Amino acid sequence: MKRCIIAQSGGPTAVINASVAGLLIENKLKGYYDEVFGGINGIEGILNENFVNLSLMTEEDIIRFKYTPSSGLGSCRYKLKDPTVSTDEYKKLFEILDKHQIDTFFYVGGNDSMDTVNKLSQYAKDNSINKRIIGIPKTIDNDLPITDHCPGYGSAARLIATTTLETYLDSTVYINNGIFILETMGRDTGWLAASAALAKLNGKPVADFIYLPEVPFDEEKFLKDTERVFKEKNHVYIVVSEGIKNSEGKYISEIQPLGDHDNFAHAQLGGVAGYLKSLIVNAGITSRVKTLELGVMQRCGMHIASNVDIEEAAEAGKAALNYANEGHSGYMVGIKRTSNDPYSSEMFLIKASEVCNKTKYFPVDWINKEHNFVLPEAENYIEPLLHGPNKEDSIPNYYKIKK
Repeated sequence: MKRCIIAQSGGPTAVINASVAGLLIENKLKGYYDEVFGGINGIEGILNENFVNLSLMTEEDIIRFKYTPSSGLGSCRYKLKDPTVSTDEYKKLFEILDKHQIDTFFYVGGNDSMDTVNKLSQYAKDNSINKRIIGIPKTIDNDLPITDHCPGYGSAARLIATTTLETYLDSTVYINNGIFILETMGRDTGWLAASAALAKLNGKPVADFIYLPEVPFDEEKFLKDTERVFKEKNHVYIVVSEGIKNSEGKYISEIQPLGDHDNFAHAQLGGVAGYLKSLIVNAGITSRVKTLELGVMQRCGMHIASNVDIEEAAEAGKAALNYANEGHSGYMVGIKRTSNDPYSSEMFLIKASEVCNKTKYFPVDWINKEHNFVLPEAENYIEPLLHGPNKEDSIPNYYKIKK
């Protein structure tokens, strides 16, 4: 009996299950493994021997699962100890894999999950353990290095751009309009917030300002710019990443009494839109300020998912299976963009050690000199990743009456 196991880790995405579905579909076609197990709640669940037999799923089940958002196998934020500190978890894990005749472990996740892939594969290599460990990328933050982009990002970006467009229309209906602030996720990078630049009417971006973590946030300049545009238009639309920092490198949201951290020592952010609102109100610009924190909708909005994103997530799962069959271990599947117009891509291998504990930041030279918007290079990169299920325009093409 030859078996493999696949598990998911970290924050969910709209298309994370598509990677599992892609692997299952490919295995049914190729027959590399007699059974494919699913580890419930990531590496933590595997250590507890919490498995399900995914090979029992019908083709109809797999297709439905492909279009189901969030982590269908559950997730975790479990960090393996460094093997130089303790090898207990490593020994236990490989004993469990042996017990269940599992010779390959696929892990769908982001940066921290690739850290797990790297540690496990290195331990297996150092101890002559014949197991293959392959990473499958996912993250709405789009912050994994080397790969052109990550499954999950295109769908989140599409939701953000569409929400920006629709809330802009909603916020401009009155005689006396105010200021609208949309807050996106993005702890360290601005890829998500940048996608709002794709929201346009008559070819012009609806957002007046977009603020990213890659450049310092200047409160004084922010207030001057906001007041100027408000006086000109009686309305300002602002998009801000939760991870913006001041010139001292301190998260703006941490200026408030938040400061919680997760198991990987990442700050728990959120609430920056409320902080900007207080700045505007206290400066006397206007009291008519509305905020919207998109929160988890960015990572589970399958109703508006990108078709490119869904299919690439599935292709990453298929590629992982084939790479494992070729004997590869300690790698993550990457995506290489081969053409932008028409868009096309292909899968390739990246050493997990080159991905884990590293971050791909939004290019600073794609940010305008005022540090409050993005340049066309960003739009050219993002737009092809947003196309919907029927290959229609990346976001709706609405019409606004000129008044």
